[in-house]
Amino acid sequence: MMKAVGYQHSLPISDVQSLQDISLPVPKVSGRDLLVEVSAISVNPVDTKVRSRATPAEGHWKVLGWDAVGIVKEIGHEVSEFTVGDRVWYAGDISRPGSNAQYQLVDERIAGRAPYSLADAEAAALPLTAITAWEMLFDRLQVETGKGANSKSILVIGAAGGVGSILVQLARRLTNLTVIGTASRPETKAWLESLGAHQVINHNNPLSEELAGAGLDEVDYVVSLNNTEDHQAEIVKCIKPQGKFALIDDPNSLDVIAFKQKSISLHWEFMFTRALFETEDMGAQHQLLSELSELIDGRLIKTTLGQHFGKINAENLRKAHAFIESQAAKGKVVLEGFD
Repeated sequence: MMKAVGYQHSLPISDVQSLQDISLPVPKVSGRDLLVEVSAISVNPVDTKVRSRATPAEGHWKVLGWDAVGIVKEIGHEVSEFTVGDRVWYAGDISRPGSNAQYQLVDERIAGRAPYSLADAEAAALPLTAITAWEMLFDRLQVETGKGANSKSILVIGAAGGVGSILVQLARRLTNLTVIGTASRPETKAWLESLGAHQVINHNNPLSEELAGAGLDEVDYVVSLNNTEDHQAEIVKCIKPQGKFALIDDPNSLDVIAFKQKSISLHWEFMFTRALFETEDMGAQHQLLSELSELIDGRLIKTTLGQHFGKINAENLRKAHAFIESQAAKGKVVLEGFD
């Protein structure tokens, strides 16, 4: 048996039964699966969304968690990229049990070698947000890498959170984009500046006015990471004709007709798509995580760890979920080790 944290009913995080300490059988490997002994995890907004919306079948437990660093303990008979003892990191598959457990199964095609230069908690802060940011920039928006002469610009709304914190770094280090992030507090503004943002504007004010105040006009790309429906009208104003708009959140409504006059293309990013549908390019996540490890070990990208909430147990995870739901996070929330 293994320790885990799970739930049987979708409840407010203030309820002690919303996340509980439990024991479950250790999962069995097969095929291309790795059995990973989990060392550290992080908590993402997706954890809170799934907890509030998805109720497991009667009598079953749902285990959340889509970020982990750990050691490979067993491998399936089809595994070719890893061996027992390897230290790996990954975000996992939303259709399978998560990383809030001592042991977890993960397909080798969506796992990568963990960075040598980062401790477990530092590394656990990155996989889901790094995959999301990487796919957003290079797969969805098809931003070109390199430092060519033709500079374009990108506006990142909600840039101080987990995804924004890594997206700003990737855009600044790997592309020639002018990077404008949004933040509303002095500490989050300073955080984005430390990550390399060229400009930081306040998303509590009209974005077009903030851009103008910073000496900027329209931008080539806009990425919205939260509260998209609140900003849509300003987003349309800010994007250049034939520009690209991408988002990751779940707006209650989105007026796509508003993008027509400027011929703006719309792009969704959902980092679980490749694993959920076992796409032909599913292994791209293995590759990008491995490339990211090299960038981190080369000191080009740094961890986005923001808060360490202690050991992996129900009490600490409830505190982490409440903090995420407050939308006050700067960087990532991590937990490490089991009692």
